[in-house]
Amino acid sequence: MATVDSTVFFEMRLVPHRSLSRRGFHLLLGALGGLSLTVGTIFWVAGAWPVIGFMGLDVLLLWAALRVSYARARAYEQVRLTDDRLIVERVAANGATRRWDLPPTWLQVELADPVRHDSPVRLRTHGKALDIGLLLAPEPRRHFARSLRQALADWRTRS
Repeated sequence: MATVDSTVFFEMRLVPHRSLSRRGFHLLLGALGGLSLTVGTIFWVAGAWPVIGFMGLDVLLLWAALRVSYARARAYEQVRLTDDRLIVERVAANGATRRWDLPPTWLQVELADPVRHDSPVRLRTHGKALDIGLLLAPEPRRHFARSLRQALADWRTRS
């Protein structure tokens, strides 16, 4: 943990992107529920009444999948560069936290080019490696890696 009088050269919280807002979530489920109810009612009137149950099942499954997605969105990574260390904290969706303190002197920031969905930002120092940034989409991951490299370069010129 950084002491109170430590200078923070860089700090960024990496969070997964969720494009569907809570309002959008309700609108989507409402529209899909209304559509399913309408189509299910048509089948029910036509004598195929079991179809209405399946029409509701798809709405229920979509609701469950979106709830899981929103729960996973609580995960984040916090990266902080101070006077004497780079601190990485990874908080899982369930609140479990892991922390790494890395000496920034020889730290290298690597990112595959071109950046793919599964290419992490790799922090290397003293024969060890830590993969971070997989919560981000490729373009924000590239921006994060560039910003961290610049912060390390600034840190090295000041130290």
